[in-house]
Amino acid sequence: MMSPPLVPAEPAAAGDGTPYSAIFDDVYHASHGALAQARHVFLAGNDLPGEYARWSDADSFVILETGFGLGLNFLVTWQAWRESKAKGRLHFLSVEKHPFRRDDLAALLASHAELAPLSAELLRQWPPLTPGFHRLHFDHGAVTLTLLLGDAQALLPQLVAGVDAVYLDGFAPAKNPELWSPALISSITRACKAGATLATWSVAGELRRALEQAGWQLERRAGFAPKREMLVGRLENAVTCPRSGIPGMQSKPAPTFHLPQLPHQRRAIVIGAGLAGTAISERLASRGWHIELFERQDAPAQEASGNPAGILLPHLAKDDALAARLSRACFLYALRRVKDLAGVRWSPCGVLQVARDAAHETLQRDTVRELELPPDFAAFLERDAATALIGRQVAHGGWWFPGGGWVSPGSVCATLLAAGGVQMHLHFGSEVASLRKYSGGWQALDADGELLASAPHVILANAHAASRLLPQALPLTPIRGQISCLPQDIAERIDPPFRHVLCRSGYVTPPQAGVVCVGASFDSGETDLGIRLADHAANMQRLDELLPGAAQGIDPARLGGRVGLRCAAPDRLPLIGNLPDTTAVAGSSPSLDTLPREAGLHALLGLSARGMVWAPLAAELLASQLSGEPWPVERELARAVDPARFHLRALRRGTAGL
Repeated sequence: MMSPPLVPAEPAAAGDGTPYSAIFDDVYHASHGALAQARHVFLAGNDLPGEYARWSDADSFVILETGFGLGLNFLVTWQAWRESKAKGRLHFLSVEKHPFRRDDLAALLASHAELAPLSAELLRQWPPLTPGFHRLHFDHGAVTLTLLLGDAQALLPQLVAGVDAVYLDGFAPAKNPELWSPALISSITRACKAGATLATWSVAGELRRALEQAGWQLERRAGFAPKREMLVGRLENAVTCPRSGIPGMQSKPAPTFHLPQLPHQRRAIVIGAGLAGTAISERLASRGWHIELFERQDAPAQEASGNPAGILLPHLAKDDALAARLSRACFLYALRRVKDLAGVRWSPCGVLQVARDAAHETLQRDTVRELELPPDFAAFLERDAATALIGRQVAHGGWWFPGGGWVSPGSVCATLLAAGGVQMHLHFGSEVASLRKYSGGWQALDADGELLASAPHVILANAHAASRLLPQALPLTPIRGQISCLPQDIAERIDPPFRHVLCRSGYVTPPQAGVVCVGASFDSGETDLGIRLADHAANMQRLDELLPGAAQGIDPARLGGRVGLRCAAPDRLPLIGNLPDTTAVAGSSPSLDTLPREAGLHALLGLSARGMVWAPLAAELLASQLSGEPWPVERELARAVDPARFHLRALRRGTAGL
């Protein structure tokens, strides 16, 4: 279902200067002090501050807020978390239908000087205002903010989390009744653990009845400033979903991953040290997991992840289908990650995706208009504007992604491995030839059957080679891709020089990448790693389509290049999560929620030609699933990449095992 475009909040003030919403005809916080209100109502109301704060000894503590607004509740909570010196991880989840644009939010936060350092970090990562989940990390991952931008009634049922504390802080029930409705209270309650608490400044009768009906035990306490009373609550009982293990999650369909593991079980074998393997290793290591990483080559990023430059741009679709929504979330998360990973070679130089023909140009124009995309995320440039941007004639207009660019995948892999530190044990030049299940989990064996490592979990991140380790092959196809690299003397002939990544049927990177890369061939099912002169010639044709005349006089025989094997599933979406047990009886009406799984066996595969876009958020999703933490994407997006989806389809068609 297409997500409606976001309508940003417009800054305004009430007569006393308090920030005000014209949409809801209400103020954002009490006029007697926003920060004092946050501390009194939400932190104290949930028993969070003080020496015996509930989060002090928690491995992970999760807060859910309705109404992000100016972000003051989050910033005050983050400040209190820092001051408490809590040792775990704080997850703050907040839904907002009308978020502020970055510059407007900066102006509104400027008056809260004591929060300035935290506000600056929030503003630095503030995302383009696109619908869906946005995950932001702070304090080296100790604090994570997941923004749910859009209608709470649509997004909260998509949330997979085990919530410890709830901040009910929407506009007044009389002004915004949907955010306090019994249906929404039920969605919030289903995400809560037993023993979860909530706090709100509202004591409206309908709200109290809805909370009591949902199972909350309520108590009135002294309110803040002119409000005589406020409301706190405690949820004594919650249902644990058998697959997720996250207490709460009483709604159906249930999430589709196994029980989170106890700390002493947080050990995993990861197979493959390309983008997928290094990304999941680092995400788990940041959560305290111990990783045994095996790579058959003598160094990381030697196969598909070894190209000089990968392209960062999202996939757009006029109907904003699941693949496009997932691509958007992955693209924006990848941008935030590469900005924060010191040592990564990359450039946010912008990407222009030139239309293939007049019909495609019309589709591109209509897509941007109908999705009402913010210009800091994507825009459509007419032909003349695109020509002016590039500095030379282009055949058609195209999509312009100002935050996109190129990145060195090898530098990403190296940086991720360095970030993992002592939590990772690296085994290069060591190939896992087989896997064996045992009572404590999984054993990795070499070609002679000798034990390499054992752990409760194995994560397959070795592209199409993963099928060799499984009793039933996954539906993954190798795709041969050859790029061409222009020697410096040839690259310097391109005049005027271009500054942006250009895409059409292929792509070309600007000289600032260290080398001009042109690519790439797309030969499905082929595994030949030899350089082909015909593919160099085809890449020069791609270059000429993007920069007319640029390939003139270039001898393909003079070009360097590289061949890599991507790996793709039939639907071109990744495989992320717990693998199915293809030998078990699935029952008469199998579904993703009931399908038997191979305990401790997981996949991060099928990144195809967009590994640099998919890998960071794919790894964060899998790490969140394994650690029992809130998921960084909507439930339906996670289900779209569930690796059991193909086995389920085969069962329903009666072709499983054939």
